[in-house]
Amino acid sequence: MTRRVEPGRRVAVRVPASSANLGPGFDSLGLALDLVDEVEVTVLQDGCEIVVEGEGADSVPRDRTHLVVATLLDALTGWDVELPGLRLSARNVIPHGRGLGSSSAALVAGLLAAWGLAHPDVPVDRDWLLQRSNALEGHADNVAAAICGGLVLTWSDAPGGRASVCRGRLVEGLRTLALVPRSVVLTEHARRVLPTEVAHRDAAANTGRAALLVHALACDPDLLLPATRDWLHQDARAGLMPEADRLRRALREAGFAAVVSGAGPTVLVLAGEQHHEPLRQWLAGAAGRELTGGFAALPLAVGGGAVLEVDPVG
Repeated sequence: MTRRVEPGRRVAVRVPASSANLGPGFDSLGLALDLVDEVEVTVLQDGCEIVVEGEGADSVPRDRTHLVVATLLDALTGWDVELPGLRLSARNVIPHGRGLGSSSAALVAGLLAAWGLAHPDVPVDRDWLLQRSNALEGHADNVAAAICGGLVLTWSDAPGGRASVCRGRLVEGLRTLALVPRSVVLTEHARRVLPTEVAHRDAAANTGRAALLVHALACDPDLLLPATRDWLHQDARAGLMPEADRLRRALREAGFAAVVSGAGPTVLVLAGEQHHEPLRQWLAGAAGRELTGGFAALPLAVGGGAVLEVDPVG
């Protein structure tokens, strides 16, 4: 039997940005960042109203195809729950198409809002949230970071199978710097240029560095530079983001752990406490100013997971 949510109920959701891969952790490591989108959904008597401010305000759909709304409605349909109408108010700060998990944040926001409307008195089922968002996104690293916060390690028993996640430790004083270009790279394009086969020696090298990265992030940031070396995806994608690739290589040559964030083109720098001042000086120098001229610099701390607030029927 279909259940109807009465007008007046409101849910408010906050979901952080995330960076996937972190160099060698392709489709397995993710890090939440303190850049947060805020979404509020109010049940109306009828219609679909969408108000967006900030990132994407001039480009995202203003109907039920909006990613948050489409995700929300699909989840409610699965529970035989119906909304007479809705208003979505979104305050977006996560850059779109830059490798900072904006689509994952939207999926998680839509699912959280659906849960809050359908189950206002029940704590969110985090496993349902992970499995559903993973099925929609296709890989768990970004969505798991948005859900859990901090550093996440994700895996599954088989491609496309059930996702699992655990939290990783992060050393005190770790900071991130996101260097965000104006250009956009679509994830599907970035996936398309990846090689279909990888040499055994490259796969073995990548495995070793991914293991080292977990250690470096937990307790030894001096190892972040070698730990973020990748053989699987960044070089293959360099042609899609030449300016970002030049910046990443220059930062690494200067001794900083710079990686492509997700599918790019944002360059993310992981810096232990001892690297903060040298990095600031490099960025302020001639080479840094020249290479970052078209980039917005966002100093970010590690972020928390998604937060949901539910108001009773008004």
